[in-house]
Amino acid sequence: MNLAVFSHKGCWPCADSPTGYATDGGFPFQMKALSELFDETRLLVPCYPRTDGKGEIALAGHRLSVVPLSARMGSGFSSKFGFIPWLLRNSPTILRELRCAGAVHAPIPGDVGTVGMLGAWFFRKPLFVRYCGNWLTVKTAADRFWHSFMERVAGGRNVMLATGGTAETPSAKSPCVRWIFSSSLTAEEMKELGTSHLRLDPANLRLITVGRQEARKGTDKLIEALPSLNRHYPSVQLDVVGDGSDIPRLRRMADDLEVGGQVVFRGKVDHSGVLQLLRQANIFCFPSQSEGFPKAVLEAMACGLPVVATSVSVLPMLLSSGAGVLIDPDASSIEAAVNRIASSQTTYDAMSRTARAVAQQYTLESWRDTIGDHLRGAWGRLKEKDEGGNLKPERARGKVET
Repeated sequence: MNLAVFSHKGCWPCADSPTGYATDGGFPFQMKALSELFDETRLLVPCYPRTDGKGEIALAGHRLSVVPLSARMGSGFSSKFGFIPWLLRNSPTILRELRCAGAVHAPIPGDVGTVGMLGAWFFRKPLFVRYCGNWLTVKTAADRFWHSFMERVAGGRNVMLATGGTAETPSAKSPCVRWIFSSSLTAEEMKELGTSHLRLDPANLRLITVGRQEARKGTDKLIEALPSLNRHYPSVQLDVVGDGSDIPRLRRMADDLEVGGQVVFRGKVDHSGVLQLLRQANIFCFPSQSEGFPKAVLEAMACGLPVVATSVSVLPMLLSSGAGVLIDPDASSIEAAVNRIASSQTTYDAMSRTARAVAQQYTLESWRDTIGDHLRGAWGRLKEKDEGGNLKPERARGKVET
């Protein structure tokens, strides 16, 4: 079976990539894992000019190829005005790939994923939708549309998964919508990250947060907590990893609170660089207001970092066995949680061990296999050919697996 993936995730040319393209974040790792389930995987993604290549990761996988779409112009609300011209310009490519696809995967939210989702439904293709935002927060008309569509079509050949996790199923309207976690670490990476021993040094306490730096991430609350933390940990440092529109405001806030020298803004960092910074830190802080299934938290836990986080999405579940402390999104709660974790090496070590044990349940291989089980249950066999490209014996003898 050949899979067509429609995603808004931007890519750019890369001479060192097997597909000729690269991107950043966890997307390339997940697409590589997903491609292992299929005979062929084709990624339809908007292509932009290559910039500095910082943080880029090659798009590669089992018979994985990139079908570049033209770049989306503008950003935010202004990009919506250009969507129809963009769609018309790319419609020949989109229609060709929809007709040729054996099945379609549409990660949403996102305009490109929505096009793939509706196109698959129109052409009656087997459809796999993965909602990657916070399923439990419905704010816009687009959110309501995506939820309604997934709930209405779920079942049969349509596999609907929402990124997140609670004790209840995602939808009371449709039990066929299921939870799926998110990850970017392989079992081998988890094992390697688990070999180091983190030593707590209150005299040089190092906090870290990782993510797109927008107001909802709550990094401002971390900076607000630093003056109070200085009373207990005079050399405390906060690493802020990731870029975003909130960076200028955060820099001004750090300077105004006279902690500018203790906040290091790392900007965009590649995957290995993030892991290196995590292994140099003591506590991972994540006072976010809204999340799906944050991969950054899992990466921190895999490194053995106790987590200070707000009680949103899956974070209560991840921390429930003692891997960290849940907080209210304010500076005083952050201060109290950091003090609790850093109170003794014994407390710290217990949280560190628990964090690693929890993270190891969420490997990239487990993510791939969980999705594979859902898809095989709906579609039957996903891979008709062996690694040499030959038909498998059952198919060669004329047998069809159902």
